[in-house]
Amino acid sequence: MAEDMTTPLLSDSEAPADADAPSVCLTSPTVAILGSGDFSRSLAVRLVASGVRVVVGSRCVNRLPSGLFPEAVELRNQEGAVSQGVCLVFMALFPEHYHSLMGLRSALAGKVLVDVSNAEEIKINGLSNAERLAELFPDSIVVKGFNTISTWELQTGAHDGSKQVLICSNSTEGKKKVVQLSRQMGFHPVDMGGLSSAREIEVAPLRLFPSWSGPVVVTFLLFLFFYGYGFLRGILLPFLAQGQNAFYRLAVDLVNESLPAVALVTLALVYFPGLFAAWLQLWRGTKYRRFPSWLDNWLQRRKQLGLLSFLCAALHGVYSLCRPLRRVTLLRLVNTAYRQVKAGTEEPWDELGVWRSELYLSCGVLGLGVLSLLAITSLPSVGNSLNWREFTFVQSSLGYIALTLSIMHTLFFGWDFAFHIEAYPFYMPPSYLLAVVLPCIVLVCRCFLLLPCIFTRLTRIRRGWESKRYCPVLQHHHVVANGIP
Repeated sequence: MAEDMTTPLLSDSEAPADADAPSVCLTSPTVAILGSGDFSRSLAVRLVASGVRVVVGSRCVNRLPSGLFPEAVELRNQEGAVSQGVCLVFMALFPEHYHSLMGLRSALAGKVLVDVSNAEEIKINGLSNAERLAELFPDSIVVKGFNTISTWELQTGAHDGSKQVLICSNSTEGKKKVVQLSRQMGFHPVDMGGLSSAREIEVAPLRLFPSWSGPVVVTFLLFLFFYGYGFLRGILLPFLAQGQNAFYRLAVDLVNESLPAVALVTLALVYFPGLFAAWLQLWRGTKYRRFPSWLDNWLQRRKQLGLLSFLCAALHGVYSLCRPLRRVTLLRLVNTAYRQVKAGTEEPWDELGVWRSELYLSCGVLGLGVLSLLAITSLPSVGNSLNWREFTFVQSSLGYIALTLSIMHTLFFGWDFAFHIEAYPFYMPPSYLLAVVLPCIVLVCRCFLLLPCIFTRLTRIRRGWESKRYCPVLQHHHVVANGIP
């Protein structure tokens, strides 16, 4: 086991060495860093802590204050730093300053240059920074890496060894050297291929939650729809038609009505693409045809949609708990008690209302509890502790249970309100009635997929069976193989 841990991620047998590439010193005890900024300082601290000898090259060594770098770091000018027998040099300076190093071209020949720069904008026109560096120093080996690691992550020590370092280069030996060093520093290197991949690596730190943008926009638009619909139906139109002033409901009531509707629809959007993909496989009769790009992207965003659904449901629960604390609620209780006293009612009891509230709250609490379990298992640290069957059971089976409980929570709240004419002011149905349509469609489609005749066919397709209608080549090969003309 100890030998396996010391084996490099990239072996010599995985890819042949470049014939025209300069030789690389794989056992160099010294690493040079050109640049003396914040990233250079943090990188030097991490390298020294990992047992690596570090030489920092600066344009003006005398201007560096005492104690800026660890005592084990040697401070020299740029030419003196690269002439210390180093084979690996970190280019810890901005790309626009690469031309200032042209005088070191001969000194950097045969050395591995690690480009740690990032792109200035997400859309790259032309070559990446690493590719331009390779053009400026054709006798050196350029490796892209460490640009996704921040200065803070470099300073936190070896406890963040799960952080990935994306590495790419046209030289196998150069990547091997950087891979070994990154593992020695406690990081997890990931080989991204040739130097052309540097364009994608350089823009990676610029993206702001790339997998969350779509789900967040969808959730926000759903909230705007239900909030605007509730405002139009329950506040604006009654004010214009009847003069009722209920604008105080904008802060709490209307938000609390919109959040559960958004949570329910968003949860339905988590399972709807899976059902659509299943029906698409049944219609095609094979699993080997790719899904449309929009469906594939939707399937990859289900985790984010589920977490946003949990967020809306949790906020709905908090808002509901805060409702008794509102002044308007206290005033309503006083008015109700006054009317009961005036009417001479001593012990009012509403059997239907009691059952409605009990079942409504019970289903809501259970649904939020199951949804919380789904959110917890979405965390990598928890999900990695489950095998595939356990993870599928939690995310699929319990997910549909959470969806069912949420629908029951909504229906128990509505009960028979949907059948009263008073529930349709200005011919507009209640918000909860609109929110429950898509989840009910999802549950009905799921029930159809569980029918034995459909479930058996879908299982066979997912195990590799293909319909004769969509696989004539396979059928022809099968006939020839059995010797039938």
